[in-house]
Amino acid sequence: MLGVKEIEAILPHRHPFLLVDCIDELVPGQKAVGYKCVTFNEPWFAGHFPQEPVMPGVLIVEALAQTGAVAILSEESMKGKIAYFGAINSARFRQKVVPGDRLRLECEIIKRKGPMGVGKATAYVGDKVAVQAELTFMCG
Repeated sequence: MLGVKEIEAILPHRHPFLLVDCIDELVPGQKAVGYKCVTFNEPWFAGHFPQEPVMPGVLIVEALAQTGAVAILSEESMKGKIAYFGAINSARFRQKVVPGDRLRLECEIIKRKGPMGVGKATAYVGDKVAVQAELTFMCG
């Protein structure tokens, strides 16, 4: 298992924008499974929405992208690089994510061509799908 310090050794993201608490499963260059424990103390809940706090969907997609970036950037040939968004396709938001939820973040790399690739990403709360998307990335 990778904790925050190990994730920070792979990704350039830092608090408050590091949205992955740990990586539980990692196959470098192929797949990563991570977790984000969503707490009421997250900075976005002050305004989204004060009467009904909901984690913004774009931040869930970002957490999925960070999980996929761990998979890609942990590969020896990609060490020290940054993974950038190329596209977000087929994003579907199926369930709200609220304080107290534990997001399971899964990203499997399904296509690669040089520094570019595509990841199939799914976020779960328990056994229910919260978000699905296909994420295109470019490493540089």
